[in-house]
Amino acid sequence: MLLSLVGALAAPTGHTARAQEPGFCTSFSAELIKQGRERIGQTIKASGSRLCSYAEQVVFLMDHSRSPDKSTQPPTPTDNINLGPSANPNAKPTDFDFLKVIGKGSFGKVLLAKRKCDGTFYAVKVLHKKTILKKKEQNHIMAERNVLLKNVKHPFLVGLHYSFQTSEKLYFVLDYVNGGELFFHLQRERCFREPRARFYAAEVASAIGYLHSLNIIYRDLKPENILLDCQGHVVLTDFGLCKEGMEQEETTSTFCGTPEYLAPEVLKKQPYDRTVDWWCLGAVLYEMLFGLPPFYSRDVSQMYDNILHKPLHIQGSKTVAACDILQGLLHKDQKRRLGAKTDFLEIKNHVFFSPINWDDLYHKRITPPFNPNVAGPADLRHFDPEFTQEAISTSITHTPDLAASSSSASDAFLGFSYAPTEEDI
Repeated sequence: MLLSLVGALAAPTGHTARAQEPGFCTSFSAELIKQGRERIGQTIKASGSRLCSYAEQVVFLMDHSRSPDKSTQPPTPTDNINLGPSANPNAKPTDFDFLKVIGKGSFGKVLLAKRKCDGTFYAVKVLHKKTILKKKEQNHIMAERNVLLKNVKHPFLVGLHYSFQTSEKLYFVLDYVNGGELFFHLQRERCFREPRARFYAAEVASAIGYLHSLNIIYRDLKPENILLDCQGHVVLTDFGLCKEGMEQEETTSTFCGTPEYLAPEVLKKQPYDRTVDWWCLGAVLYEMLFGLPPFYSRDVSQMYDNILHKPLHIQGSKTVAACDILQGLLHKDQKRRLGAKTDFLEIKNHVFFSPINWDDLYHKRITPPFNPNVAGPADLRHFDPEFTQEAISTSITHTPDLAASSSSASDAFLGFSYAPTEEDI
């Protein structure tokens, strides 16, 4: 239900299926995998709510277990949600030239925009208040905003510059990232060589480790949520499923995530902790090396059975270090999974990452193994033409009188607006 974070490439729906044959990656029919994803969508639609990735193309499962997260309890339509201090009341849509649609979902759209005063490019995420209220998703917007505000100090997390609202819409002004989704590049190249996969996994692990240091569990790591910037560095997006306030030993029970990447304990509806993120890292690393998630099946029921009961098979000529970290991250017992004892420290100290200088990685002193070769902000080659060719609605660009509206949407998002302090800058 939530439109995911901006800057991402809107990739074609679903994984292009690739056979897991010994020693090589090979391509199945894209149509077959599309049908498989459609079946997953139908299954999820029948069982619970629906949340999607950046352009809302990948479904995830979500329901409430016997002890659901307090943060996911939907408020009544009349409840007011205070999303923070009203520090930016003067920003408005007419501050921007909206150039292209680069993503969309059930709550609204993401647009490439240029700020008129200085010509700076941003990705602006525009959400419809009434739709959010109707679907009782105010708390997810709050979680997303809260996490965004904490991301300004990490190089591999998308950043929020400021936010504002009109009587009808919410506007997130975020980093514009146009190097494409990792999914897009993986789909095109089928699989990556080990050094390239290690580089992306290291930058992602650094971002996840930072979130964990803030007691935040990410819960929806997948190639569609991993972007590349114009130089080829990772930018993690989409924080709608994040769970805040999670200390090292704390657990939660909400059944959520994306089907291919769900950890066994989530599928079993057992209490789980931050190690679910390391399972997902293992699944993404496996997919980068082999072309498909580790337990993938077009039959969603079979896929869940594989995740729960099938042993991990690592085929082909991978290094001992790669095999060992995959076995560690994809251990079905969360208490014995790599990262269960000392979290990110265990990951960074694994032999697989021994070629990585973590300080150089954090400060972007390591040259990325792949350059997206974008010509500048106007280069949209890594965005789906389905979106970039769409006309921009005039309702996005005009500024209605906030005080004139009598709708409940006018006061349901009190305090949403945000501007950085001098300390943030």
